[in-house]
Amino acid sequence: MAKCHRNNIGSLIHDPPPTTSSGYHFRLWSTFSRSSFRRKILNAVSCGGSSRYRHELREEGNKEERSYVTVTEKSTVKQRETKANTIAAALNGVSFEETTKKSEKLCDLLNLAEVEADVEIKMKEEALDVLKRVVRELQAVAARGVDEGGDCRKKVEAASEVRLLAKEDPEARVTLAMLGAIPPLVSMIDESQIASLYALLNLGIGNDANKAAIVKAGAVHKMLKLIESPNTPDQSIAEAVVANFLGLSALDSNKPIIGSSGAIIFLVKTLQNLDETSSSQAREDALRALYNLSIYQPNVSFILDTDLITFLLNTLGDMEVSERILAILSNIVAVPEGRKSISSVCDAFPVLVDVLNWTDSPGCQEKATYILMLMAHKGYGDRQAMIEAGIESSLLELTLLGSALSQKRASRILECLRVDKGKQVLDSTGSCGALSAPIYGTRGNGLDHEESDLMMSEERKAVKQLVQQSLHSNMKRIAKRANLPQEFVPSEHFKSLSISSTSKSLPF
Repeated sequence: MAKCHRNNIGSLIHDPPPTTSSGYHFRLWSTFSRSSFRRKILNAVSCGGSSRYRHELREEGNKEERSYVTVTEKSTVKQRETKANTIAAALNGVSFEETTKKSEKLCDLLNLAEVEADVEIKMKEEALDVLKRVVRELQAVAARGVDEGGDCRKKVEAASEVRLLAKEDPEARVTLAMLGAIPPLVSMIDESQIASLYALLNLGIGNDANKAAIVKAGAVHKMLKLIESPNTPDQSIAEAVVANFLGLSALDSNKPIIGSSGAIIFLVKTLQNLDETSSSQAREDALRALYNLSIYQPNVSFILDTDLITFLLNTLGDMEVSERILAILSNIVAVPEGRKSISSVCDAFPVLVDVLNWTDSPGCQEKATYILMLMAHKGYGDRQAMIEAGIESSLLELTLLGSALSQKRASRILECLRVDKGKQVLDSTGSCGALSAPIYGTRGNGLDHEESDLMMSEERKAVKQLVQQSLHSNMKRIAKRANLPQEFVPSEHFKSLSISSTSKSLPF
């Protein structure tokens, strides 16, 4: 590479010496020829220009490298920002779409709720208008006389419409009663009969206020008057009246009114006169109505005026109604007159003792033990009748196999009977006579200490023998129920258990 010199004009132009005033002239260096001078200029120009050009190129290259790096970094950052902006925009778009959809759904639900509310209000208004119209027609036909033509048929139609409206709608029952449907229905019992009876029955279902209003309007006496009419009432009418008494007697405030009105006599007669053609529901309704009325103890005296107890004890074998019969007797036995009436019935205790053996009906066993427990605690004669009926073995079996409540009650009855057995042993040994304290210094009067000890030992032996006999008979009964071989009961193992057992082994 040729050596480049600084571009200096002085090296190319000769500075002339001062001349005379004739003028200032200059000339090129005479030592260079034209060709050499041309080369000098070319070299100078090429050397200086190339160096500047290379320097500029070098600077431009560095700038381009720096700008490339900067542009690359900026493009990377921009791409990242673009991606982030794209993702954010996508997420914002999704959330916006979801929010929009949710808001649209919420608006639809609100609009639907408003529409449904409007429809429901409209339906309620229409239903209320229907109820008002029915009550107006009912009151209008009830205000007319009996002999006005076609009124009876219209009354039946009006009562039937009330019956249908109140059948399965609790709100309709309340509204109809508030609109005044009960008094005209009660006044039409004599004429519309079945329609009015079942309309009143439906109005009173599950509504104590309506039940009280029906009785207050005089429905009980109207119903009894309908039954006691000279013309023999239809069996369906009797069943409808029984159903009404059942519903009305469920309210405590109605029990004394219905009981003192003579309805108990009607219920007992209806129960006794029900034949095979009548439905079992009517008999069940009559028993349940009598049970409701017997809860109020002053009504028991009205029950005792009838022959209901004898009928109930004779019907006790029917498993469909036995538990309901025992429930009625459980209310009657709580009154002294009721206990006396039960004990006076022939074969009352054998029938009740037989119920204790109904292992497939624990409810009946519990109620029967309750009746016998009250009678055993209150009367000595009743305990003797129970023993004669063979209650001991049944009670012992019940203490082993019965329910918890039956076991508890059976144990109490056995405790009462054990006390009576001890008294009987004392009576048999002559200890029931008058005993006086021995006079000091004498020996013939009274019993000495050795004789009293002997008497106590005899009493214990008698109680022990009673317990062994009860256990033996109880094991026979259990073995028979379990279909065990007959030689199982009098086995030596059982005899040894019976001999070693005492009264303390009983679950008293």
